[in-house]
Amino acid sequence: MKIYTKTGDKGETSLFGGKRVSKSHIRIDAYGTVDELNSYLGLIRDQDINQQHKDFIIKIQNELFVIGAFLATPQESETLKNGKSRLGFAAFGDQEIQELEKQIDLLDNTLPQMTHFVLPGGHISVSHCHVARTICRRAERISVLLNEHEPVNTAVISYLNRLSDYLFVLARMLSNQLQADEIKWIPNK
Repeated sequence: MKIYTKTGDKGETSLFGGKRVSKSHIRIDAYGTVDELNSYLGLIRDQDINQQHKDFIIKIQNELFVIGAFLATPQESETLKNGKSRLGFAAFGDQEIQELEKQIDLLDNTLPQMTHFVLPGGHISVSHCHVARTICRRAERISVLLNEHEPVNTAVISYLNRLSDYLFVLARMLSNQLQADEIKWIPNK
């Protein structure tokens, strides 16, 4: 199988199920941004962080592929003629979101209480977490916009919302662990 198909040379691509759409379609933007986030998580995983965090990021990366599949599949293509799911995934949503929340709570309980917003930065690993967090927020916004036009699995939006929180807390934890300066944002009045 060749990596190139030439079917997208005129600016269109196929969604899961075969429907052709413009590469500028909001659905493509949604799962493309999730793919960008997934790639950035790989960069975080390549940083000097402990194996437990790397393993959890790998779990998240796998879940982002599931989310990408949901976003690449229009609702009318989700179910086959025999009534089975075209995607073939086990249920996605509550358990994955609860696992993110558990990790957020575990990390957050080790950190000093936040009294101010913090400026992103302080160490390259921390900065990568903040960039991933903002990509995640963009993926969430695009998914919400898509949902306003075409139904999206609501767990996708909740998961992306919680994932951005996890990435923020991971950044704070790394700041603490690496003894990086966490600069408070204090606006001039």
